[in-house]
Amino acid sequence: MKNKNTQVFALGGLGEVGKNMYCVRHNDEIIIVDAGVMFPDDDLLGIDYVIPDFSYLVENEDKIKYLLITHGHEDHIGGIPFLLQQVKIPKIYAPNQAKELIEKKLEERNIRYKNLKVYTEDTTLKTKYFNIEFFRTTHSIPDSHGISISTPNGVIVMTGDFKFDFTPVGPMSNLQKMAEIGKKGVMLLMSDSTNALSPGISLSESIVDENLGEIFRNNKNNRIILATFASNIYRLKHIIETCRENKRKVALFGRSMDTSIDIARKCGYIKDKNIIVSAEEANHLDPGKVCLLCTGSQGEPLAALSRIASGTHKQIKLIPNDVVIFSSSPIPGNSLSISKTINKLYLKGVKVYTNGENNDIHSSGHANQEELKLMIRLFKPKYFAPYHGEYRMLKTHADLACDCEIPKSNTFILNNGDILNISKDSIKKQGHVQANDIYVDGSRIGDVSNIVVKDRILMSNNGILAIIANIDTKNKVLLNTPLVTTRGYILVNESLDLIKEIEMYCKKIINKKLKEKNINFADLKNELINDLMPMLSDKTGRVPIILPIIMDIKGYAKQR
Repeated sequence: MKNKNTQVFALGGLGEVGKNMYCVRHNDEIIIVDAGVMFPDDDLLGIDYVIPDFSYLVENEDKIKYLLITHGHEDHIGGIPFLLQQVKIPKIYAPNQAKELIEKKLEERNIRYKNLKVYTEDTTLKTKYFNIEFFRTTHSIPDSHGISISTPNGVIVMTGDFKFDFTPVGPMSNLQKMAEIGKKGVMLLMSDSTNALSPGISLSESIVDENLGEIFRNNKNNRIILATFASNIYRLKHIIETCRENKRKVALFGRSMDTSIDIARKCGYIKDKNIIVSAEEANHLDPGKVCLLCTGSQGEPLAALSRIASGTHKQIKLIPNDVVIFSSSPIPGNSLSISKTINKLYLKGVKVYTNGENNDIHSSGHANQEELKLMIRLFKPKYFAPYHGEYRMLKTHADLACDCEIPKSNTFILNNGDILNISKDSIKKQGHVQANDIYVDGSRIGDVSNIVVKDRILMSNNGILAIIANIDTKNKVLLNTPLVTTRGYILVNESLDLIKEIEMYCKKIINKKLKEKNINFADLKNELINDLMPMLSDKTGRVPIILPIIMDIKGYAKQR
């Protein structure tokens, strides 16, 4: 039976910063907005990415009409290669910069996809139930857009990531179009909550550019090494223009930096080709005539700046009077890595500039509280659901909506999978779809479960103890004393007495088990584990992963 209601839900992006993926469904049509990844926390050992659970989309593949991309950051496009391996997507629409980045990703993974289309702010898309239009926003990557989806039950607006910058380096947000959409009536607004905890208004990118230019002018005779986010094309564009004004050449270090500059050239954001030089050329230029533009603003161990700071970079060595600029802010969880890199730079005697009270050399691409209020006022929605953020961010953003005269009963703080059911005159939270975290470990998608991750954590903390025993089940004989070996638990050479005690303990357990009428290997291994755990805990205060390895050599005892 046909359902008259429209459903909205997230497969990722709620209660977290990353893996953004949102769905709008009406009867037999589904529109997907974004398909991102989230980078794993430190406790997810061996995991490369966390992606949304695509199970719902696999089951409803025939209903999918479009995947719409708001912009080209990893937390909005990084999941596309994994999605296309599981789900047939009829068409993907993305803005110009994002389209180039997506093509690069698919090429690297050898995925062929022919229906990747570019949209602009003037593009409109129509299906049986949906009318879709786009509005330009300002963010830390070019070609960022919000999306307005007109449904049989009213208009749903998703802002994408945004800020309001009234003196931007690139194009300004299209406030007029936002206001026009708001004037026609918006049923539900879903708005970026990343900086909902930050009061006031975010710093303009033009102020960042002025401050970076001042540092260049004050260090005319010094080599400048500058680390920033490779995706911030307008920042890169300004840095290159500043280098031209100061008669400096630019050398690039880091794969993502090379890729971003190539795409920026292809899209026409950066047009000066002669200013870029190789690392070898940079090493032969006077220090005041070169700027090294590199990755590593987050202290990533293998990034260019980290290797330069450690002295392990093959091409670049720090020299006295070098100036290092961090034109970035720490992503949550990266502060310790950044501090280590900065300390190494100080130890090498170089001058370091970081973003702070005295140096405004980075601006967030996300809106602060007053900008979030402006977005709500422009669209004047009847209902409000904050998205893209941790719970505290969503909660604070919902409170801001109440300050903007939206009734508290008309705001929704959702979890991934929660369904908003939209009728002609109301919205209710009803039902849930599967929206788990899926781990990507190398080429394996979803094979690594929470149990495996817990085992990895246990091994990393407590180590592993292996018991190797040969038995003859035919004659019910233990052929030799079990061999015990460990990794990361105790040092064998310094714990010989304990190792001997463990071996004798295992021998006793196995001989006891061999006296039983029927010998079950699973029961034998479980008994070894269960009996050893308290014994090891008493002796060392720690319990490692215990791996019994039992070899059955039938008839061997009689042959001997």
